[in-house]
Amino acid sequence: MALAWGVHVLTASGGVIGVAALLAAGAGDLRIAALLMLAALAIDSVDGTLARAARVTEVVPGIDGRRLDDIVDYLNYVIVPAVFFVAAGSLVHWGFAAAPVLASAFGFAQTDAKTEDHFFLGWPSYWNVVALYLFGLGVPPDVGTAVVVALAAAVFVPLKYVYPSRMHALRRTTTIGGAIWVLLVTAAFLDPDGDLRKPLLQVSLAFPVYYLAVSLWLGGLHRRSS
Repeated sequence: MALAWGVHVLTASGGVIGVAALLAAGAGDLRIAALLMLAALAIDSVDGTLARAARVTEVVPGIDGRRLDDIVDYLNYVIVPAVFFVAAGSLVHWGFAAAPVLASAFGFAQTDAKTEDHFFLGWPSYWNVVALYLFGLGVPPDVGTAVVVALAAAVFVPLKYVYPSRMHALRRTTTIGGAIWVLLVTAAFLDPDGDLRKPLLQVSLAFPVYYLAVSLWLGGLHRRSS
């Protein structure tokens, strides 16, 4: 019982980290906001696996862990990055931050947002990752805006993207690659002078490219249910 509740508390703590990231972004401390976004992402990467191991659905049936996870994810993967886009000057106008907020609201609400064979359907709203790269690589606002608008549209394109913690093929490779990615990106934003930021982020781009390639290979196009 205690273990199952501990997993739920871990998931919910991501919401607290999200609020701290919003406060940091609002104060202009983008480096701290970036590190907080990474901390929230790290929690989300492990809480699902821990929840299944602790059998939280059986032990604490009164709490819907998936709903809790979706609430925290919408904050950390959509709202926090949208505010970060604006604070970092990654968009030509703050109004374009509405694109990820609206697209992902409908994306999260899709009944088949996660397929029965454990894929994400439509681009899975990794706006925190996008925000880190646009800021960390110094992408110009016009290019950043084009990227954000294109990815907002991709939420509605019925491509299947791998769900790392639920995949069967290449799961170990993906898990190791994801862990290395987190370490590289965290190191990039821990560097107080920022001298290593761009080189580390450029190297880390290998994992998003791998993720997209594997998603196209294992997932690909899918017909949405009517």
